[in-house]
Amino acid sequence: MIFSMRSYGDARACVRAALVAVAAVVAARPAGAQDRRVVDLTLQSALELAQANSYRVQQLQLGIERQRHQLAAERAGLKSRVELTFTLPQFSSISEHQWNSVLERRELVREDSRLWQAEMSLRQPVILFGYPTNGYLSLNNRMYRYSQIDGATDVTYYNRYYARYEQPIFQPNQLRNDLEEAELDLENAELVFQDDVVSLLAGIARDYYGLLDVAYDRVVYQRQVTQLEEAVELARTRVAADSSRGLEATQVQVALANARERLQRAGSEFRLSASRLKQRLGLQERDSLVVDPALDVAPLSLDLDAAMQFAMTLPPRMRFLDIRQRRDAITMDGVKARNAFRLNIDLTYGREMQNEVARDLWSQPSNTYTVGVRGYLPIWDWGARKERIEAQRVSARLTELQIEDTRRQIEATVRNLVQSALEYQQRALAMEQNLALSNEISRATAQQYGSGRATVLDLLQAFDREAATADNFLEAFLGYRRTLIELSQATYYDFETATPITERYRLQNGEPEASQH
Repeated sequence: MIFSMRSYGDARACVRAALVAVAAVVAARPAGAQDRRVVDLTLQSALELAQANSYRVQQLQLGIERQRHQLAAERAGLKSRVELTFTLPQFSSISEHQWNSVLERRELVREDSRLWQAEMSLRQPVILFGYPTNGYLSLNNRMYRYSQIDGATDVTYYNRYYARYEQPIFQPNQLRNDLEEAELDLENAELVFQDDVVSLLAGIARDYYGLLDVAYDRVVYQRQVTQLEEAVELARTRVAADSSRGLEATQVQVALANARERLQRAGSEFRLSASRLKQRLGLQERDSLVVDPALDVAPLSLDLDAAMQFAMTLPPRMRFLDIRQRRDAITMDGVKARNAFRLNIDLTYGREMQNEVARDLWSQPSNTYTVGVRGYLPIWDWGARKERIEAQRVSARLTELQIEDTRRQIEATVRNLVQSALEYQQRALAMEQNLALSNEISRATAQQYGSGRATVLDLLQAFDREAATADNFLEAFLGYRRTLIELSQATYYDFETATPITERYRLQNGEPEASQH
């Protein structure tokens, strides 16, 4: 963003030339200061430096990258998966009591067995028209070698290959919920990134205008020093012509000393403010900042209805609450399913063979199948499930209330910001005109004092009035700019370029890049 200065041009040029000259002298030194940079800082360059050097931005980008990997993991869970479970080996040599139904008595049974077993499964979640059904279809192959040692060794080989279908009913769709929660986590991370980067940019913009405030004060005080130095010469000329006016030169010299003190104080404040800003921008302390203290009010036409619409749709604040509301709905599914009626259907069909010789396992297999329906029906839990559901409904209602309250807050905030921006704009435009008039009055009063038609008090008052007018103009201008910053932060819309902030700084995918416009 480039401004043009309509007043205080000579003083600003002197200050700027002095800063550049000092920085050039320091930069030309061949010793350790040769890597010192002179940064001609504008609002746009400050925002670009903040985006490029901020550790917070890098941390948020890593957080987004982590959530993307989490989402990729959940999506991979919707694809086929190969598993191998094995028992290699299981040795059993124990004695235990068992009931013999033939003898109708318990007897001691000795077991001395060896088991080698493995089962290979290819599992695939069942997806219908892109929708996870929470069911699984799998192809399986189970094999084992079992040997029982009882005097002689009795060896049995077994092989079964079969298809299996598992389908939960009356239960939350965990596949869909896990995928949706991963998508919400990624979106939330991207929104947090946008929110933090926009807050960072707004903070940098405020710091920049704080530095501009001090730089402009230096211009005002430098101009006042120049005016008073000229006034000292005029006063000395009048005292030389009339010795009774000796007090006038003293009055002007005192005013000049005070102006020089204010200029030095402004220089110290600029140095401290620049040091703080360099830290935030990731610059070296040895670097030098040069700020052009130019103030030009660019009138904007702000539409309240459009600003309201932007504030409701562009910033992540409402979307955060929408995500929270959706999470409440997912949590409610889990709460309702806890200690509730549910069914699990398990169907298998395949071929199996058992033989004492391993190579004959595929010779004459027989058909096998299973049909299983397992259910759970709660009878009485003293109202525990009902109370948990009511508690979750209260949480959902709290989110709804927060959404309503946030809408009202956004409406009130945007309305006040738009009104304040328009008021500051009118004040700044009026004070810009008053400052030009005040400059003319100061020049005219100086000419009248030189010709003897004005007193020294008239001259000093004219200079003080001009400085006060410049301060009022600065206050109105900074109020206007800072209000626009707050309005842009509240609406995520840059009214000067008519562009959403996320598009201008390319924040949609969590990868910031400063606009080159």
